[in-house]
Amino acid sequence: MKLTKSVIGPIDRLSGWLGKLCAGLMLLMLLLAIAVVVLRYGLDRGSIALQESVLYLHGCLFTLGAGFTLRQQGHVRVDIFYRRWSARRQAWVDLLGTVLLLLPFLGFVAWQSWRYVFNAWSRLEGSAEAGGLALVYLQKSLILALVLTLGLQALAELCRNLQRLREGAR
Repeated sequence: MKLTKSVIGPIDRLSGWLGKLCAGLMLLMLLLAIAVVVLRYGLDRGSIALQESVLYLHGCLFTLGAGFTLRQQGHVRVDIFYRRWSARRQAWVDLLGTVLLLLPFLGFVAWQSWRYVFNAWSRLEGSAEAGGLALVYLQKSLILALVLTLGLQALAELCRNLQRLREGAR
């Protein structure tokens, strides 16, 4: 019981902090997208770096916000049956989904992307576009950040569901 709380608490706090970070990044992305449109169509000027910044921020939102979304039960789920089930059955579904689907998926993503990210870092890969950002290697690193943050939150959810099952058994 104490172990699960010592695991769940810090991970939930990290996911909460990342959720707040993503909220700020979303606002920044919105402002940059507006700037791109105003520059492009209002002033007839373009900026590849500004456009790429919007894309980078968009990637950050999805990869860094995935764990927060899992914590908030915000990922797509077929709730037609789930919402009518008992808390115990829901805990079993969430537990089995995490163990049989989410964690193997994250392992596969980590395994497949490790070399891809490593190669980007070894070359300090930058944009192929003239005037683009020289940070492609950081953008590609977000794949592994997704694996880490979503994997940690999956661990917390696993502990949370085990705790629910233990408490429900009493």
